[in-house]
Amino acid sequence: MAHPQQRPGFKRADTDMASSGIELELEPEPSSSKKVPRSSGIEIEEPDTKTGAIAGSVKEVPPYQESDEYSVQEGATGYVAEEHKVVETAEDIVNQVLTVEDDETLNPWTFRMFFLGFGLSIFASVLQEIFYFKPQTIYVSNVFLCVIAYVLGEAMSKVIPSKGVIGRYLNPQPFNMKEHAAITLMASAAGQSALATEVLAAQELWYGGYPSKVLAVFIVLSSQLIGYGIAGLLRDVLVYPTKMLWPINLPVTTLLESLHKDKAAARQKIRIFYIIFAVVFVWEVFPEYLFPVLEGVSIFCLANQQSLVFTNLFGGASGNEGLGFLSLCFDWQYIASLGSPLWLPLETLTNMTIGWIGCIILFMGLYYGNYWRAQDFPFLAQVLFTGESNGTYYAEYNQTLILNSKMEIDQTLLDAQGPPYLTATYIAYLITSNAGFTATFVHMFLWNYEEIKAGWSWAKPSNLRKLLKPETYKFWQNQESPEKRLARKEADPDLDPHYKLMLRNLYPETPLWWWGAVVLISWVLGLGCLYGMDSTLPWWGFLMSTLLTALCMLFFGAQMAITGFQFNIQPICQMLAGYMFKGRPLANMYFTTYTYNALQMGEVLAKDLKLGQYMHLAPRTTFFVQIAGCIVGALFNYIMMISIVDNQSTILKSIAGSNIWSGQNVQQFNTLAIAWSMPAELFSVGGRYEWVTLSYLIGFIVPIPFWLAYRYTKNSFFKYMNVSMILWYMGWLFVGINASITMFFIAGFLSQWFVRRRYPELFVKYNYIVSAALDGGTQVLVFILTFAVFGGSGKARPFPTWAGNPDTSVHNLDYCMVNPGTSS
Repeated sequence: MAHPQQRPGFKRADTDMASSGIELELEPEPSSSKKVPRSSGIEIEEPDTKTGAIAGSVKEVPPYQESDEYSVQEGATGYVAEEHKVVETAEDIVNQVLTVEDDETLNPWTFRMFFLGFGLSIFASVLQEIFYFKPQTIYVSNVFLCVIAYVLGEAMSKVIPSKGVIGRYLNPQPFNMKEHAAITLMASAAGQSALATEVLAAQELWYGGYPSKVLAVFIVLSSQLIGYGIAGLLRDVLVYPTKMLWPINLPVTTLLESLHKDKAAARQKIRIFYIIFAVVFVWEVFPEYLFPVLEGVSIFCLANQQSLVFTNLFGGASGNEGLGFLSLCFDWQYIASLGSPLWLPLETLTNMTIGWIGCIILFMGLYYGNYWRAQDFPFLAQVLFTGESNGTYYAEYNQTLILNSKMEIDQTLLDAQGPPYLTATYIAYLITSNAGFTATFVHMFLWNYEEIKAGWSWAKPSNLRKLLKPETYKFWQNQESPEKRLARKEADPDLDPHYKLMLRNLYPETPLWWWGAVVLISWVLGLGCLYGMDSTLPWWGFLMSTLLTALCMLFFGAQMAITGFQFNIQPICQMLAGYMFKGRPLANMYFTTYTYNALQMGEVLAKDLKLGQYMHLAPRTTFFVQIAGCIVGALFNYIMMISIVDNQSTILKSIAGSNIWSGQNVQQFNTLAIAWSMPAELFSVGGRYEWVTLSYLIGFIVPIPFWLAYRYTKNSFFKYMNVSMILWYMGWLFVGINASITMFFIAGFLSQWFVRRRYPELFVKYNYIVSAALDGGTQVLVFILTFAVFGGSGKARPFPTWAGNPDTSVHNLDYCMVNPGTSS
C-alpha cells in the first residue's frame, strides 16, 4: 500500500493501481450528454435526459474519438466490449468487460501455487519494507507480481517433468489462470508494509526500545489480520453486490484473462517484457550504485552552487533537499515511486500537475514570507524543533526531556521545555491534506451523487435493522437450506453475476465464523500484546479502534469499491487519538495502527476478494492464500525492520538521511504522535498551528464554487478540475527526493497524451506490460543491491567517491549547495 504520511493522495495499498488507468469511454447518441469526472480515473457519460440511454462501447484507455463507431479490439490487458453495447451500470461492465464463464476443472492447488505464492510473498514483503525506509517511499507493483508469476509459472510447467511420479505431484497440468490468480492474491496480501513495524521502529529509536520481540511479532500479525477479518465479515456488503465494482481490479483482472486466453498475444507481450526488464535491470545499476548523480540532474544547481534559494527550489536529488523543480531524473525507482505514471489517466495527471505547481508556489511563499517562523528551521524536515538556536537553525526537540518513565508527556516538564515547533512546509502539508480529505466528500457528493446513491442502496433501513438482530450472527444455526439460499441469491438482482456463477458451480463458501475467528483471535492477541509492550493504550481505546475500523470499513470501503479512490484516514485517527489519549504518544501510534492500518489491510482483502470472485476462484482457496500471504508478509516485514533499524539507526534519526536510507516515515509518525499529544498547545483553536484543524472546514467549502461555476456556465474547465485531488497534491513535496517529479509528468503525459492518442493500438497492446517491466527490472535490482552493497543485512559497501558519486557532506547529489540544517 504508500506510506500515508509520505505523500498525500492515493495511499499505500496498490498505489500503482489507485487510479486504474482504465477509462470507460461511451459514445453519446446525437442528443446532448455530459461527462462526469470520476476520482478513479473512470469516465462515464451520463444518459441523455430525454432518451435515458447511452450508446457506446467499453474501452481500456483508448483515444477519445469524435466518430460514430468503435471497432472491437483486444485491450492492453484484456478485451473490449462489442460496439453499440449500452453500458450504463456496473453490471454492464462486469458482464461485457469481464468474461462471465468458469472452467471448474482448473485446479489452483498445485506445487507451483505454493512454491511461487510463498516465494513471491517473501520477495514482495521484504522489498516493500526496504522501500519503506527509502528517502522516497516506493510501492511494489502488483502488475509486476502478476506478470512475473506468469513468467515463472510457465517456466516451471515446461522445466518440471510432466510424467511419472514427479509429474503427478509437481506438474500435473499446464499453468492455469486459477493458479496464477491464487499466486497473485497471496503476493498482494504480503506486499504491504505493516504500520506496526513503524511503531516498533519508533519505539526502538526514541523510546528506549520495546520490551519483547516475541510480543512485537504478534503485534504486527494481529494489526494486519484484524482488518482482514472485519472486511471478511462485511463481504456481503463490500464484495458480493455488483455495484461494488472495485475498478482498481480491472487492469489485473483483464491482464490475467488475456495472458491465459490468447497464448499467441501473450507470448508477444512477454517477449517485450523480457527485453525491457533486462535493459532496465542493467541500467539501474548506474543511478542506484555507480553513478547516483543520475538520480537528479539540475541545470540550475550546476549553474549556481552557492545559493540556498536555488537548492530549495531546484534541488531535490537528496532527501529533504528541495522541491526539484525542472530537475531531470534517470532512476525509474524514484520516477515511479507512487506507482507508474503510465497507469494514471490524463485527468488525474492534469490535476496532479496543478497541485504540484501550487505546492511549489505555496512552499516557497511560506518559507520566504517567514510564516510560522519558517526561516528559523530547515526548508524541509519532519522532526520537531525547539526554540534554542544551534548556531544555524534551531535545534531538534529532545522529546525525552518531556517524557516520564511511562513514556507519557509530563505537563510540568513540558511547561519547562515549551511546546515544539514544526517546519512551515510540514504544516502546509498537514493543512492541504486535511482540507483535501473533507473536500473529497463534497466533491464526490456534488459530482458523483447518483453513482454513490446507487452503490449505497444496500444501506436501506431494512438491511441495517437486520444487522441489529442477534439471529444474524448465530452462524452455528442452520437457518436456511443450501437450496433455498441458492434460490434466494439467484433471484437477487443486486448480486454480481460472477458470484452467482460460483454459487451455481457449488463452490463451498467460506463460513462467516472463520472470519469472526480471525477478528477474535487477532483482538485477544492484540490486547494482550498492547499491555505487554507498555503501549499506554487502554483496553477501551483498543475497543474504540476496532469499532472505528468497522465503521470506516463500511463507508470508506464502499466508496473505494464504487469509485476506486482510497481515502487516507490517518490524520483523523491521529487527531482523535490526540484528544482521547492526551499526553500519550505511544498510545497515539498504536491506536492509529489498529485503525488506519487495519482499514488499509481490510480494503486490500476486500479488493482481492473481488478479484478472486472475478477469476472464479473458490472462496476457501481465496481465504487460505490471503491469510497465508498476510502472515508471511507480516513476519518478513518485522524481520527486515529489525535488520534495517539495527544497522542504520544513525541515518534513520538524521533529518536528511542518505540517498539509500531514510527514517522520514518513522520521523513523521513519531512527530505527529508527540505533537497531537499536546493538542491544546499546538492544534486546537487558539493554538500555534490552529489552521491544521480549521483546514477540515476549508475543505468542505472549496469544491462548491467550481461545481456552481460549471452548473451555470457549462465550461468544461470547471468540470475537469478535481479540487480535492489538487489540494492533496499541494502538499506533495514536503519530504523525500523530489528531483523525479518532472520526469514523472513527462513519462505520464508522453504515455497518456501522445502515445495513447497518436498510436492507440500500440498503447493498448503494450502500455501495461512496459510499465510492469520497468517496475520489475528496477525492483529486482534494488532488492539485490540492498543485501549486496547497501547494508540491508549488515555492512554496507559504498562505491568510491568520484564526480558521478560526490561526497554528500560537501555537495548534494545534484551539486546544489548543501543546506547546513539538514547535513547531519
